[in-house]
Amino acid sequence: MGNGVGFVKGCFEQRAKLVEELAARSEEFCDLCDDFAMANNERARWDQSSAPERDERVAEYQELIDSMRVEIEQALDRAAIVPFRPPRQ
Repeated sequence: MGNGVGFVKGCFEQRAKLVEELAARSEEFCDLCDDFAMANNERARWDQSSAPERDERVAEYQELIDSMRVEIEQALDRAAIVPFRPPRQ
């Protein structure tokens, strides 16, 4: 698993096992984790910047991070649902 999965496990510590399980079976989720980690790194880089566009870039990355956080939470919620099966007769 990539660094993004480890980062997401740290952000969602109480759901770390589910993060790991979902990442093991979903390349799409792994990519989302990598993107989430990269966006957080970029926001941190812009936080330290003295460039005139700093505040605008920080806000853009924060919006992206917030959106991806919701997407990760939704993916984890879906993965945690146990499908209902009718009783055997």
